[in-house]
Amino acid sequence: MADFGPEFSENWSLRKLEAKSPGGAVASQNATAAAVGAAVLRDGGNAVDAAIATSFAVSVVEPWMSGLGGGGYMLVYLAKEKCVRVIDFGMVAPKRLDPADYPLVEGEGAGDLFQWPAVHEDRNVYGYHSIAVPTQVAGMALAHERFATKSWGDLIAPAVELAAGGLPVNWFATLRISAAAKELRQFGPSSEVYLEDGLAAPIAVQGKPIPRRGMGNLSATLKRLAEAGAQDFYEGALAENLVADAAAGGSRIAADDLAAVEALERDPLEMEYNGASVFAAPGLTAGPTMLSVLSSIDGAITVRDGSPTPDSYKAYAAALKAAYERRLETMGDADDARDPACTTHLTTIDGDGNMVTLTQTLLSAFGSKVVFPSTGILMNNGIMWFDTRPDQPNSMAGGKRPLCNMCPAVVLRKDGFDFALGASGGRRIMPAVMQNLSLMVDCKLNLPEAIHHPRIDVSGGETANVDTRLPQEVVDAVSDVLPVVPVEDSVFPSNFACPNGVADLADTKVAQSYPKFPMSGAAGA
Repeated sequence: MADFGPEFSENWSLRKLEAKSPGGAVASQNATAAAVGAAVLRDGGNAVDAAIATSFAVSVVEPWMSGLGGGGYMLVYLAKEKCVRVIDFGMVAPKRLDPADYPLVEGEGAGDLFQWPAVHEDRNVYGYHSIAVPTQVAGMALAHERFATKSWGDLIAPAVELAAGGLPVNWFATLRISAAAKELRQFGPSSEVYLEDGLAAPIAVQGKPIPRRGMGNLSATLKRLAEAGAQDFYEGALAENLVADAAAGGSRIAADDLAAVEALERDPLEMEYNGASVFAAPGLTAGPTMLSVLSSIDGAITVRDGSPTPDSYKAYAAALKAAYERRLETMGDADDARDPACTTHLTTIDGDGNMVTLTQTLLSAFGSKVVFPSTGILMNNGIMWFDTRPDQPNSMAGGKRPLCNMCPAVVLRKDGFDFALGASGGRRIMPAVMQNLSLMVDCKLNLPEAIHHPRIDVSGGETANVDTRLPQEVVDAVSDVLPVVPVEDSVFPSNFACPNGVADLADTKVAQSYPKFPMSGAAGA
């Protein structure tokens, strides 16, 4: 194990419980949201029903992570047909986006390093100019149309109730709100929802119930969405409210942007890896990059005592380093570590073995930091995904989709052990998904063992993060590829991605979630 210095402060060893049931299971970064999905399964719903209900619920109880104002990707495994389908609802720039609105300036934007020059007033990072056209609702609607069995309204109803009850402000919510308070207080509606006198409040007090904050018009918006249907979000009364609020703040999102939103059903990427079939999202996700890493390490991973050997970690590091160099050069990805990623991930499995792996996001923590007052929706800052430099593969342009980091995956082993997984955590997502996949395919670990296993992170920077729980010989091996920084799997900031997954055993379905903040009572399977 790496030596600890005074900078290390989270010295605990904990495990999250796994959920097991022959009727299915749900893994989410929030136990309340997972319980919503589990109730849908108990009521006869399938894995897609459970995923949609969990998706709407988690956007209420973890509003800084995802919500109606964002977008994402979903993989659906249909056990009877033994096939995987992709629901692509990645965000898109407004048609009238003008790069001239984002003049480059000297220095580092938003306080951290970026791959490209900073923008005046950090307009691409937060505020109305940072908002991409939201696609989340369209994605859920397409998944519902294609694969669900429960009514649209019934699947949204739990989220309506949660929003009406207010946001529980536990210690982690207080931490998240405090970290974003400087930006949130610049926008009146955002400050009204999340702050008091510019500060994160109320604060949980020992021996008293967790305080709650009202969520503006979000509950009414969800109720309208449940009753009027998804199209109302893009061409009805909800769309009118969204456009009016966008225009009031200077956003270029217009009615025709919303009307043009279309989620897509796609074929997945597929490859064989050490005898297993791996399915990933195509296009502007991290899926293509992950498959290139797997191709590089296939046959090179050796195992000792149920874990990868130091040479295997060296192979991970080398393959990740090379893959990210190609990705950044040819696809123009950004270093979104400048603002804590707010993506969330959830996975579901039903009694028939159907699985869903869903990543959804606002991009940064609290997205654009803008709450639209008419709807109570916290909006994304998807424009930050674009390269601010002109004439690059990922340069911003009207109507264009940016490159993103999401990496949901489905894996079918030859022995019948099938699993779905994904993670949140910005550019750290793909290395986490790849390593968890390798742990279950190469090392034959079960889902809980893999999710809890310490990892390395090589995601495009000049150093490799190595979990302090890994032995010194791993540090030495990875050091042959990149300089190593020993880091904890910490509460805040996030040094590693936050994975979760579901697995289909012979007679039991298993869900496992291992957030990077293991002490958080909000997280669970």
